[in-house]
Amino acid sequence: MKNAVQILLITIALISSVNAQSQTDFGVKGGLNLTFYNVEEANFGDDTDVQIGIYAGIFADFEIENGFNLQPELLYIRLGDFKFLNAPIYFKYNINESFNVLVGPSINYFFDFFNAKLKVRADLGFAYNLTSSLDLHMKYTIGFEEITPNGLFLGVGYKL
Repeated sequence: MKNAVQILLITIALISSVNAQSQTDFGVKGGLNLTFYNVEEANFGDDTDVQIGIYAGIFADFEIENGFNLQPELLYIRLGDFKFLNAPIYFKYNINESFNVLVGPSINYFFDFFNAKLKVRADLGFAYNLTSSLDLHMKYTIGFEEITPNGLFLGVGYKL
């Protein structure tokens, strides 16, 4: 966990020093997490089991140029008995004033997983700005390893 947090903090520090003149926003976000497990059901084939969880966290939004932003986040996720930190780093493209596309890697640190506590995943997200401070967002997370499930996040974000 310490390494993931350190990587995120170093990234934020480097970006903010390079983009000192740029617009930077900070905020909070939270919502529901739907996680999809693909389970083999004996001779009946695959069965997709869905578990519902919650997430909450913080984000920074660094303006780069011409509608491109960098948005690192740090989210706490609770999903059944599992608790973990999710640290995505999104490249964000502002299609217009209301609609954004986010894509990038995310690092997950599982507090109570038996082994391989650190997982890397890929995220694709969309955000719709209701106001200049409030947005609705959705992201889909793809796990690269067999034991890493895919997830759908639905939530709201508020710029401070």
